[in-house]
Amino acid sequence: MTAALSPVTAPVPIPPPRPGNHWTHACLLLALTGLIATYWATVAAIAELWWHSQTFAHGLLVSPVCVWLVWRQRAGLAACPRHPSLFMLLPLAMLGALWFLATVANVPVLQQYCLVLMIVATVVLVQGRRYARAIAFPLAYLVLAVPFGEVFIPPLIEFTAAFTVAALQLVGIPVFQDNNVLSLPSGSWSVVEACSGLRYLIASVALGTLYAHLSYRSRFRQAAFVAVALVLPIVANGLRAFLIVLIGHHSNMTLAVGIDHLIYGWLFFGMVSALMFWVGARWRDDVMPAPAKASALPATPPQAVHPAALIRATLAGMAIAAVWPPLAYLALRAPPMEQEQQAQLSLAPPPAPWQASELSASDWLIPHAGEPLRWSANYSNGDHQVALQLTWYRHQSKDKEILTQVWKTPPSASPHWKQLADTTRQIDLARRRVTVRQTIVQAGDVKLLVWRWYRTAGRDTASPLLVKLLLARSKLLGKDDDGAEIALVARYDEQPAQAAIPMQRLLSDMLPAIDQGLAHVAGH
Repeated sequence: MTAALSPVTAPVPIPPPRPGNHWTHACLLLALTGLIATYWATVAAIAELWWHSQTFAHGLLVSPVCVWLVWRQRAGLAACPRHPSLFMLLPLAMLGALWFLATVANVPVLQQYCLVLMIVATVVLVQGRRYARAIAFPLAYLVLAVPFGEVFIPPLIEFTAAFTVAALQLVGIPVFQDNNVLSLPSGSWSVVEACSGLRYLIASVALGTLYAHLSYRSRFRQAAFVAVALVLPIVANGLRAFLIVLIGHHSNMTLAVGIDHLIYGWLFFGMVSALMFWVGARWRDDVMPAPAKASALPATPPQAVHPAALIRATLAGMAIAAVWPPLAYLALRAPPMEQEQQAQLSLAPPPAPWQASELSASDWLIPHAGEPLRWSANYSNGDHQVALQLTWYRHQSKDKEILTQVWKTPPSASPHWKQLADTTRQIDLARRRVTVRQTIVQAGDVKLLVWRWYRTAGRDTASPLLVKLLLARSKLLGKDDDGAEIALVARYDEQPAQAAIPMQRLLSDMLPAIDQGLAHVAGH
């Protein structure tokens, strides 16, 4: 494959470095090293995800590939004019400010994208626009190093489940779908995160984009191949899930249900990828552009930039990039310890006919990081039971906020809960409308309907994005950064509406007590 991508040509002499190039190399190295050192916490967070997540392990290879892509162009780049582009100081400052806001709001993926784009801006700043244009693809490919994509897991799971059900019905196998649980006469299957195919999709896009760049000169062919690399793994993952269920069904649940399930998935993905590259190779451009020959280079290269200009641009870029981490530290510094004893979070007794009781050990409880104040109880009106859970933080910080949950492996005797569908819903009460996140949680045959929303900066919202923005505003303005999550949970048998009716009744009866309890603990 390598020989096909890089045809053998006569050796091309690499021109000697132009005068002053060593200054641009030294300044670029200094600027990038300073940038990485300044934002080391963000770099370490990216590397940790590369190393510990199988989904994002491809990131370990992205940076070396980008360096190799630049190195293979060294013949043409040796004669490329390099002049600092001081205009890039403005985008560099804007990216630094955006990183600062993302840090205050604790949005790691936005921090990581800002850092990668700051690296790109630094290259343009020191080397100039013409040089950066010559290595545009390696700079753009570096964006794939950011561990991103978990937001696509729910729709990928839904597609995989729907594809599997349709394929099973097509071959005449009866199947009943309950959210993401598929029930067949031979047994039940659950489409979980590992079945979403996200890791296959990310790997396919990363490899497909690189292959398209190396194999095609036509922009249309490049875009077409990347589109195939994007769509094919999604469809192939649905086919993979269908074949696994089919094998398990016909083997009476003895094959493709354990470790061979994972092995089969990777083998299938490897076959699909190999087929994609084999078909794509039939339309590759056989005549690739030859590197620039020494004789084709200008006889009198443009005058090299003065070292003083390079140094000024480099120091200016480093100074702008170095402003934001100290500001983030000041904004996020811990408030002084409060001397007074915090009030306990509690609610007034419920109105009749509701009766409150403690949660049992088998009840589903939303786990949160840190040490927030908690309050929970089961409410029964004789016909239905609804759980109410409150979680409140006096101060929110990294890994200690209402959006941060801790998913631990449950004890063997405890139910293994899985979160399935997640949507937004509006609940109309007597004097108020509440927007909640509606989630289905299931463990075996037990299905729960969960409503939850957040209260921060005096506002109720079901949007995690708005929670982040309100939290960032509170920290920047020095206001209270407390926050609460309110959740209602009820069991149902067939339809979620069975649980929604008593949940709405309890919320209508207990909302005044919820408001009073949270206001009391916040004002204590």
